[in-house]
Amino acid sequence: MANIARIARRTFLIGTGAMAAGLAVGTYLYKRDLVNPLLRDLPDGTATLNPYVRIDARGITLITPRADLGQGAYSVQAALIAEELDVAWGQFEVEPGPPSPTYYNGTVMAEAFPIAATSDTFMARSGRGAAEAMGKLMGIQVTGGSTTVPDAFDRLRVAGAVARQMLLAAAAQQTGVPLAELKTAEGHVITPDGKRLPYTSLAAVAGKLTPPTDVTLKPASQWRLLGKPMQRLDIPAKSTGTAMYGIDLRMPGMVYATVRTNPRRGGGVKSFDARKAEAAKGVLKIVPIAGGVGVIANNTWRAFQAANLLEVEWGAAPYPATTDAMFQQAADSFTDERRDSRQKDEGDVESVLKAAQANQVVQAEYRVPYLAHAPLEPMNAVVLLKGGRLDIWTGTQIPRFVVAGAAAVSGLAEENVHLHVQIMGGSFGRRLEDDYVRQAVELAKAHPGVPIKMTWSREEDMTHDFPRPLAIARARGIAAKGQVQAYDLAIAAQSVNTSQLGRQNLPTPGPDMAIVAGAWDQPFAIPHYRVTGYRVPEMVPVSSWRSVGASGNGFLHECFLDELILAAGADPLAERLRLCSHEPSRRVLQAVGELAGWGTPLPKGRGRGLAFTLSFGVPVAEVVEVTATAKGIRIDKAFVVAEVGQVLDPVNLEAQLTGGVIWGLGHAMTGELTYADGAPQQTNFDAYQSPRLYQTPQILTKALQTTGRIKGIGEPGVPPAAPALANAIFAATGQRIRELPLRKHVEFV
Repeated sequence: MANIARIARRTFLIGTGAMAAGLAVGTYLYKRDLVNPLLRDLPDGTATLNPYVRIDARGITLITPRADLGQGAYSVQAALIAEELDVAWGQFEVEPGPPSPTYYNGTVMAEAFPIAATSDTFMARSGRGAAEAMGKLMGIQVTGGSTTVPDAFDRLRVAGAVARQMLLAAAAQQTGVPLAELKTAEGHVITPDGKRLPYTSLAAVAGKLTPPTDVTLKPASQWRLLGKPMQRLDIPAKSTGTAMYGIDLRMPGMVYATVRTNPRRGGGVKSFDARKAEAAKGVLKIVPIAGGVGVIANNTWRAFQAANLLEVEWGAAPYPATTDAMFQQAADSFTDERRDSRQKDEGDVESVLKAAQANQVVQAEYRVPYLAHAPLEPMNAVVLLKGGRLDIWTGTQIPRFVVAGAAAVSGLAEENVHLHVQIMGGSFGRRLEDDYVRQAVELAKAHPGVPIKMTWSREEDMTHDFPRPLAIARARGIAAKGQVQAYDLAIAAQSVNTSQLGRQNLPTPGPDMAIVAGAWDQPFAIPHYRVTGYRVPEMVPVSSWRSVGASGNGFLHECFLDELILAAGADPLAERLRLCSHEPSRRVLQAVGELAGWGTPLPKGRGRGLAFTLSFGVPVAEVVEVTATAKGIRIDKAFVVAEVGQVLDPVNLEAQLTGGVIWGLGHAMTGELTYADGAPQQTNFDAYQSPRLYQTPQILTKALQTTGRIKGIGEPGVPPAAPALANAIFAATGQRIRELPLRKHVEFV
């Protein structure tokens, strides 16, 4: 049962947070009321029962404020509401809703706090609760961190239950039938004599009622939608090519644009000559913008061609100009002055390493490169500045930041900026930035009164990414008497938080836990265990990439752990199980061993590699099986097990785990963004390659539901993939590879 202290028609006080007595979720009583943003400009004949349900004569619309990047976020949010609202699957439309602090994400804030996911102490629960409260107070409307489901699980179900109760009350008022004798099904209120009253006929009355202060949520045993296989709402349109992405928009009178900006981010423009571009066919206007030049034309191709005719003298990069120099900057950062965090420091690592015999100490250095987001749909936005109003159509994960940034560029008040969020053709974290929208607004200021569709070329998209930061790990450990006895891991990387949040003028006090994410909080009871993060000075501006710091740290942590285990003469699975201090993680390791047939003999030239990473609160273990052929490494199979607490959509969960493995394996094989003269060298997909279909292994997945704590799954499948592959290559060939991408050392077939 969810007891809501107060739900007024114009407010909706619903949140999730930590509770005492070991309860996983509960309801917060927040002091500040949240306004229902749907009440603003509500059309005649339309009723809103709360910020997530709108009904008019045409039908029911469910508001799904977390962005859909292709991961199925709209479907799972709609299912949470529809389950309690008692509407049939697809008996409604979905919309992302307007940017609003009401749609805050509290769960995303907790990831930045130095609280281990395995900790369930009072202080840990209080810290998570404080983080969620901060998300509300700041109105953080963000999609990311695999938080859509855990943040929405209670809130959206309660929204559906409250709306259903109001519709029942409206039916009781209209018919005179006692409320207790009414039922609901498939978008109707049903009277005892079988009469079916559509929700659409009751909404006007229901919208004037006071919402109930107490609702009872269905137990899982009564779920109609949740926990069952569902076809995602977007599958038909995406399968038939009728889905409309931001890049597909067309409007009457539209003009088209693109930009060229300095590939050395922050280098600026010394001078430019636009005469050739101005003379090109179809060009309407050349517009200087921050860091570069924009071209407005009568179609996108002509804008692209004219942009290539611009003769620009770019400024120098304000950071080391080559990849080698950047790695040197990281290597120079293992100093006391640049130490950022040491949240894991158990036993006495320094003393035991000094006292150990030389042949007992294992040392290694590992490296991971910059990586591009490279979504299939390049950055784009449609903007219309007219009559003191700015409309923006684009895909974004940060709608409120987009509005604030557009207001700053345009000079308009935020209430005069109207954002229409579109579905996205991928992101992987790239659309947590708003640089492309700011550029489009600059063009709109120079050419007001008509819609402008600004699209980046693929080359602009690749060279102006905010990549995942490179990192170096220096590791030492002791393997003796068949066991791992000491493990010392130092990681040097740029701060994602300082770079990314700094672009939004947000403060970033304290250590950046992304530097050590997926390493410092791993549930292994090694007697002497230390993880230290070192902050590399800002170089290339960086950003969140699918699974953020854990994406690289899974490789850094798990490959060296594998080295230590094998140096001790132990079995990789057996020793991890012996060391594991977290029962849900133990179950994941045991399950992946069973799924993969760990320990069964393999022919010569074949090998299995195991890796485990706990990230975003989700323990994930993966086994990769490879064959060393005469032409190179063939990836045969991958097995993945995750503890997700409760499965809401088994079909999409399998898709997310499978996609995470492919994403992780592909980047481990070939992914690398290198720099020369301050600019990325990989400018299109021919140089920044993905695995081919024939290189994709058979992937078997399994989800455990033993904790009952709802977790997200979009990112946690990524971190173990690279180390599992590298460990498998070692098992098959005896070759230990300590840097990514692996193709620097082996061929893949």
